[in-house]
Parts: sequence; structure tokens; C-alpha cells
Amino acid sequence: MSQATIWTVIVALGIGTYLIRLSFLGLIGDRPLPPVVLRLLRYTGVGVLPGLVAPLVVWPAATGGQPDAARILAALVALLVGLWRREALLAIVAGAVTLYGVLAVEYWLG
Repeated sequence: MSQATIWTVIVALGIGTYLIRLSFLGLIGDRPLPPVVLRLLRYTGVGVLPGLVAPLVVWPAATGGQPDAARILAALVALLVGLWRREALLAIVAGAVTLYGVLAVEYWLG
């Protein structure tokens, strides 16, 4: 791709993102939202976080795109701790500790 094409795409995406945010915040930002919309917006983070993490578990770049036991185990531990304790931060920490712990054991065992 040429530099002009790349910059055209970047500018178009920036304008599109701005217009999407303006439509929600600028045009209806001062009006109260219906209760159903407020209830659904509470789950945005819960929906986005797994969407960001799942590709790193299933297709990790560190292993050439092949799933490995350390990442799958860490994801399962994070899921179980999250379901058990209902605390997102604790689940993230548990998953991270599991991942780095298993990777360290794999490293030391060879």
C-alpha cells in the first residue's frame, strides 16, 4: 500500500470513530437513557475483556500460533476464580500468576 492510502484509511477510521462517539455522547448525552440500555451497558467490560484475551489464549504468538497448556490452564484458573469470588481483578491476578508460574516451571524443567 502507498503512504497516501494508509493515511487515508487512518483519517477515515478516526473520523468514523469520532462520529460514532458523537452520536452516542454528543446527541443523546444529556438525556437519561432507558433502564434496559443502562443495564446492558454495565456488561460492556465483561464482554470486551474475554474478547481481548481469548485470541491470546487460543492463538498465542509466543508459541507460533499454537495453543499451549500454560495459557489454557491460566485461562481456566482465571475463569474459575472469577466465578468463585466474583472479583475481576482477583481473577486476572490468579490467571497471571498461574501463567507465569507454569511458564517458569516449564523453563526450569527444560
